[in-house]
Order: sequence, then structure tokens, then C-alpha cells
Amino acid sequence: MSNLTIKSLPESLHEALRDAAKRNHRSLNSEVIHRLERSLATRPADPADLIGQARVLRERARLPYLSAAELEAVREDGRA
Repeated sequence: MSNLTIKSLPESLHEALRDAAKRNHRSLNSEVIHRLERSLATRPADPADLIGQARVLRERARLPYLSAAELEAVREDGRA
């Protein structure tokens, strides 16, 4: 197992990593390793897999479908 030293890490980034580690119930070291592994993964996202995941989430949420006109009306209401 190799060691890595990071120099001049901005304090704000260090705090964000610490907060994320706490939220994810990981050590700071484990959080950094997890994020590096995710960002350096060589496998590109499979669009069909992503669509399948979105469908599963949509089914779990059981929200009503809105038409394009309804979505536009909601968006315009939010700008008022």
C-alpha cells in the first residue's frame, strides 16, 4: 500500500472532505480514496444503465407525470 502526501490543500477543501467523510460514516482517508476511485474509474457510464436507474427511482417516487405545458407553468410560477 502506498502513501500520498497532499501539500497546500485549501482549508475549505479539507473541511468539505471532513464533512463528507462524517456524513458518509468514513474516515477522512477512506473518503479521499473513495472519491479518487470514483473519479478515476475507467468504465464510462452506460446510458441504458442510467436510464434504468432513473426509471427505478421514478417508480419509487410515484410522482404524477406532468405534461410539458404543466412543467412550463410551474417554472413560470416560480419566477413570479
